[in-house]
Amino acid sequence: MGQLSVYIDDETLKKVEEAAKSQHMSVSKWITSRIKNSFKTSWDDNFFSLYGSIKDDSFKRPDQISYEHDSKRETL
Repeated sequence: MGQLSVYIDDETLKKVEEAAKSQHMSVSKWITSRIKNSFKTSWDDNFFSLYGSIKDDSFKRPDQISYEHDSKRETL
């Protein structure tokens, strides 16, 4: 397993240590989990089940405008 040295200010280090402690993890494991999560490229398991789950009339698709009102495009 590789090692990584990171230099951070004292205030940030204190926050990292507190976050790791609150999750009962070592600082190294906490940072590793945060880095891995930043590379996640998939949706959470239940993400797509949320579609249509809100029953509220205020959540409606707005009327679509005609392309006639669109800006003119430059021909390439």
